[in-house]
Amino acid sequence: MRDFVSQRVRSIPPSGIRRFFDISATMHDVISLGIGEPDFVTPQPILQAGIRAFEQGQTHYTSNSGTAELRQAVSLYLERLYGIHYDPETEILITVGVSEALYLALAAMINPGDEVLVPEPCFVSYTADVMLTGGVPVVIGTTVEDEFQVRAADIERAITPATKALLIGYPNNPTGAVLTPERLHEIAAVAERHDLFVISDEIYDRLVYGIKHTHFATLPNMRSRTLVLGGFSKSHAMTGWRLGYAVGPAEIIAPMRKVHQYLIMSAPTTAQIAIAETLLTVDEDVEEMRCEYDRRRRLLVDGLNEIGLTCFEPRGAFYAFPSVRASGLDDETFCEKLLLEERVAVIPGSAFGASGAGFVRACYATAYEKLEEALERMSRFMQRYG
Repeated sequence: MRDFVSQRVRSIPPSGIRRFFDISATMHDVISLGIGEPDFVTPQPILQAGIRAFEQGQTHYTSNSGTAELRQAVSLYLERLYGIHYDPETEILITVGVSEALYLALAAMINPGDEVLVPEPCFVSYTADVMLTGGVPVVIGTTVEDEFQVRAADIERAITPATKALLIGYPNNPTGAVLTPERLHEIAAVAERHDLFVISDEIYDRLVYGIKHTHFATLPNMRSRTLVLGGFSKSHAMTGWRLGYAVGPAEIIAPMRKVHQYLIMSAPTTAQIAIAETLLTVDEDVEEMRCEYDRRRRLLVDGLNEIGLTCFEPRGAFYAFPSVRASGLDDETFCEKLLLEERVAVIPGSAFGASGAGFVRACYATAYEKLEEALERMSRFMQRYG
């Protein structure tokens, strides 16, 4: 029989994080610092709005763009947070999480052979989605010496006549890095100088510590050449609701909507209704979760440094990204041995790109007491290998 699998799909490697989830799922007493998911339950006002929607029989399709109420709420939400206005009719698209929004953006923009610049370490979907949509990912490495902030000069050096877009994700998964205002302005200047479009994944915008998040489209001359991706999975503890959004120029949102209507039809109705009713009223709940993440962040980062797993200070998201050099092990071996010997699950940094080799991602979206126990187990581990 013929081989029916496409070369495009065959060329994409499997996710480097899945193997450790599969192993840990078969074991008892594992403390998982692996999965990037809040351990909080969705705030009660959102839950109650969702229950009401079910009880009222609001279980049908919505507009391809998303409900008018949610698009209006997102518009007001972003205007309140960042002082930028998006037209709910033409510049906002509601999607099935940021994952769908990213695929739609690339599908709408990329022609075969177009290059997309992707700083790494980065979320595992970035380069895969570029390849799935026919583009060529051009990886730009970052270093711990720069706290994993991509340099504008490195972006500029990677530009060729085939370069069409820059895909960035800050606050960053997996490192927790946040770009300084100076770096942001330098990157914006490069994008304008070389006529690049910027896709900015800002799913962790509400999870920053001691600093203020910058919405990339608010930078000088960036609104017309930036698509910002956002959502509620992380900040509002709504991963299972599968709801995100894209905001940007109408000429990019329109073709995204075209792909969306054929691929998905519409995002989950109940989730749209629930967050539309509550988005502008649950800031206190979001802030409570952010403060607790900050408390856990300080515990984990300080603890990792104390046991010899040196870690720069992550200023966003809910990840620490320590070096495992002191263990004498590479990052994959470190993760496998730590899981099997001490039942603590972390993810190899190399799963997020070559720049992540020698580091591991540890997620602190788990209970404070579990983090304390995880640190004790990791300390025992480092006494043997450090």
